Amino acid sequence: MNDELDIVTLTDENGVEAEFAYLDLVSYEGDDYVVLLPLPDDESGEVVILKVEPIEGNEEMEDYVSIDDEAVLDAVFEIFCERLDD
Repeated sequence: MNDELDIVTLTDENGVEAEFAYLDLVSYEGDDYVVLLPLPDDESGEVVILKVEPIEGNEEMEDYVSIDDEAVLDAVFEIFCERLDD
């Protein structure tokens, strides 16, 4: 990973903001998923994977939604790891 990270600030449903380093955008079965690293990085190596959904009526905005399906999370993470190894 390079020294200059793209930082994304997300706001949860309670209005709490958190910063993440943008790592990758992964397409899987017709959907897009963003892979983020929570900041400050606690060296755990755990990433956050969220589904990208367009906001209806606003083509320039998108929403990031948590994923409950472990199989999808595992598949997206595997694709991300394969890209990271390349």
